[in-house]
Amino acid sequence: MPDNTGKFAHGLIVGKFAPLHAGHEALIRFALSRCERVSVWVYSRPDFPAMPSPVRRNWLREVFPAHLFPHLTLLPDAPNPPLNSAPDAEHQQYVGAVLDGWNVRPDVVVTSEGYGPPLAERLNIAHLPFDPERRQTPISGTAIRADVHASRHFLNPLVYAHFVERVALVGAESTGKSTLTAALAGDFGTHFVREYGRDVYEREDGKLTPEHFLEIALGHRALEEEAARTPGLNRSLFVDTTAATTLMWSYLLCRAALPELHALADDAKRRYAHTFLCADDLAHEQDGWRSNTEVRGVQQAFIRQDLETRGIRYQSLRGSLTERVAQVRGFLRR
Repeated sequence: MPDNTGKFAHGLIVGKFAPLHAGHEALIRFALSRCERVSVWVYSRPDFPAMPSPVRRNWLREVFPAHLFPHLTLLPDAPNPPLNSAPDAEHQQYVGAVLDGWNVRPDVVVTSEGYGPPLAERLNIAHLPFDPERRQTPISGTAIRADVHASRHFLNPLVYAHFVERVALVGAESTGKSTLTAALAGDFGTHFVREYGRDVYEREDGKLTPEHFLEIALGHRALEEEAARTPGLNRSLFVDTTAATTLMWSYLLCRAALPELHALADDAKRRYAHTFLCADDLAHEQDGWRSNTEVRGVQQAFIRQDLETRGIRYQSLRGSLTERVAQVRGFLRR
């Protein structure tokens, strides 16, 4: 029962959060406004391979960070939950048994679902409903999973970043990567990540060490993470250059590379959903920092060899900027 301030001592929320969306956020904020503390339990069987429970719990941590929401607790995974299709009574019994084992004693269940009242009755605690008709936030996890990109406006950017495909554009210098990356972001109505290495190269007047190349790779990754969580993303994030190319430059200019840079380069195979190799069929443009056309050809051969050695699937892009945009559009929209 609520105390004389109208608040419950300890609220319980149980759900899949697959994915965490605006309706879930509203439910949790409502619970926090009506309870001295709130415990959230994420569970599903089968789980969601593309967003397993640790990922979903981490979304909650990021959207509701502990320093801002100290009264919100995330409960751990529990073994052998019932199948999602199991009768409600089986889930009710399971929830009660696990809570007893954890010594978690809520006095109210907060839900937007029909299972709330019988679960509360089984636990012998109160039930606090929130927007059961979904008028405040007309969305569900099922609807979002059917087309996550069409429903992205219901997702916090921290959550939507998980579903955005990172598209890498690689190639030697003066192969049009930077121009193409920006053009693709405009064509797809999304964001892009510029090449961070140029910042460091110009700052150091071209006198780079292996430590500088590690700085470049880490700085570039930080720009990616920032862009991936920026509102306005739409399906894809286009990225100019990867750590594998940075590794090549470290060897070309320093004859060495740090182990940490090797590890970041190895991650390129997993990190990018698609990789495009910009061909060296464009006229070479000298900007005061680049090598000559012959050296560009050697760089291009090294990059192609690296892609094939790592087993990274890639598509080659040739022709004008317009032709290359059309090639990428045709591949990604298949």
